[in-house]
Amino acid sequence: MSFNLSKPLLLVSLLLLNLGGNTHALADDKVRVVTSFSILEDLVSEVGGAHVAVTTLVKANGDAHVYNPTPQDAKAVLKSKLLVMNGLSFEGWMPRLLESSNFKGETVIASTGIEAMKTEEHHDEDGHEEHHDEDGHKEHDKDEHDEHHHGEFDPHAWHSISNVKVYVENIEKGLSKVDPKNSKAYQANARAYIQKLKMLETNLHAQISKIPVSQRKVLTAHDAFSYLAHDFNIEFIAPQGVSTESEASAADIATIIKQIRKKHVNAVFMENIADNRIVEQISRETNSKIGGKLYGDALSGKNEPASTYLKMMEYNLETIIKGLSR
Repeated sequence: MSFNLSKPLLLVSLLLLNLGGNTHALADDKVRVVTSFSILEDLVSEVGGAHVAVTTLVKANGDAHVYNPTPQDAKAVLKSKLLVMNGLSFEGWMPRLLESSNFKGETVIASTGIEAMKTEEHHDEDGHEEHHDEDGHKEHDKDEHDEHHHGEFDPHAWHSISNVKVYVENIEKGLSKVDPKNSKAYQANARAYIQKLKMLETNLHAQISKIPVSQRKVLTAHDAFSYLAHDFNIEFIAPQGVSTESEASAADIATIIKQIRKKHVNAVFMENIADNRIVEQISRETNSKIGGKLYGDALSGKNEPASTYLKMMEYNLETIIKGLSR
């Protein structure tokens, strides 16, 4: 059997084949990047733009504290040129994943160079200590004996916009290292995004300044907002520690209820990734109204209000301000 294609049809067929090949080639030209969780995915996408193909391990509304990597995750990591993680013992499961994937690419620890806050149990006089990576500096997250618990430092550093400026700079350096031909584009994207961060920071400080400091007291499900508390002078009370796996005892809850009544805390908030039953219990027992849901350890889905880092920070602060204004 033979087929006779007319010249126009033959030309169209060849053109489609050529376009398909070019599309495949363009996809292959993109730098494959794996990020540990959704907030870093957004930051990498902002800095990398059209030059990167980003895969994130812990998706939107996912809980990195209790995440268990899959074989598909190991494959994605193996194929990537760059891995971007938070550090500060946030991804306790990462060493196991890297070992199983035999990853040979570059790694960016986004929190390198920030001033990391110590967790409550390790709190010192200053409450801060500079965090460094393992390349000739000090890195605290060497002890991974319990991969779902955090160490000396609070890992939720992205709740400080100042820290995220450092995150963005580290991401830019990592992308420029693995893809030097597009380094100028990465640098320009990073500068533009940092300007957006500065504008957001100024705007949020202006908004929170309308609330007296004495009234800035809120309750959340777990202790994820210490950096936000520091930057915006807000007192956060949380029944759980920095990990969602930690559990509050009956005595802890009773103490928190006393604190709320004594300090006249009226703003109680749920979280997108936490078990909020304790918050609901405390709300009932103290007659405190639930002021909404905050996004702590993950972005929301695309059709929700915190689908990017900028939107998350704006939404969280506006939600807190509304709750405090009641």
